[in-house]
Amino acid sequence: MSYRVVAHLQREAVSVSDACRVLQVSRSGYYAHRRAKPSTKGLQEQTHVKAAFTASGASYGSRRVMHAVRAQGLRLGRYRIRTLMREAGLRASWKRKFVSTTDSKHALPVAENVLNRQFNVAEPNRAWVSDITYVRTAQGWLYLAVVLDLYSRKVVGWSMAPTMPADLVMSALIMALQQRRPAPGLVLHSDRGSQYASAEYQALLARHQICSMSRKGNCWDNAVMERFFLNLKMERVWQRQYANHDEARRDITHYIVGFYNPVRLHSTLGYLSPAAYEAKSTVKQPICLSEIT
Repeated sequence: MSYRVVAHLQREAVSVSDACRVLQVSRSGYYAHRRAKPSTKGLQEQTHVKAAFTASGASYGSRRVMHAVRAQGLRLGRYRIRTLMREAGLRASWKRKFVSTTDSKHALPVAENVLNRQFNVAEPNRAWVSDITYVRTAQGWLYLAVVLDLYSRKVVGWSMAPTMPADLVMSALIMALQQRRPAPGLVLHSDRGSQYASAEYQALLARHQICSMSRKGNCWDNAVMERFFLNLKMERVWQRQYANHDEARRDITHYIVGFYNPVRLHSTLGYLSPAAYEAKSTVKQPICLSEIT
C-alpha cells in the first residue's frame, strides 16, 4: 500500500526520494514494486469481475457482482470485489424517477385493493402485478405493458405498441395466461388506469381471476412492477438510442428473455434469478388470500 502512495505522490510532483523518506520505505523496494507484474490470480479475479459487470449491462454494484462471481465458483468477498471494480473503473449508474403512464381520471368502475402491498407470495401463479411504461425512440414513444409474478419476480407476459389502448394490456395478460395457465383464484394487481378498468379487460379477468387495483395516485401499491421498469431502463433502455419501434421491441424482448428472467440476480430471491428461483424448491409464508379464493 505504501508503494501505491509513493506512486500517487510522484504524480503530484513529489520526488521519489522525498516520498520514500516520508513513508519510510526504500527506493529499491519502490522500483521493485513498479517492475512487478500483476499476479495471475489477480488478473483472473478481475476478468471474472469485469465479465459479471458487463453481463449485467454495467448495472451491478459490488454486492451483485460478488454473488455473480461466486455462482461461477470464485470465492471473493465484497471488499475485494469493490477493490477490483475500483481498479478497473467499473461503476454502476443509478437514476431513479417515477412517471405515471396510465389515466386514472375516468368514470369506469374500479376494483377493491385486495393485494394491499403483500408482495411475498408462497407459490407461483398466486399473485401477479401489471403496469405500463414508455420507451423513447426516434420514431416516437413505444409503450410497454408487463405482467410479473410476485412469487419469483419473473416477467410472464408483455406487449408493446405505439399507443396505449386496452388491447395493449390485454395482449400482455393473454401471453401470461398462455404461458402459465394459472388455476382459478389468481390475484392480478394493477393501477386504476382506464386500460385496466375497461370493459374488455374486465371481461377477460372475469373468465380467469379477480383483479385488484391500487388506491388513486399511490404508485407504491405497485412498487414491485415499478422496480422492474426502473431496472429495465437503467440496465438497458437508458443505454440505448432506438432508431424505431422494431429495434426497441427486439432489444427489450432480448433483455427480458435473455437477461432478466434467466440471469439477473435479485436480493429478495436470495441472489437468484427468477428462473433459478422457480426451479428451486422454496417454502415461503403465503399471503392471506382466503377471502378471495
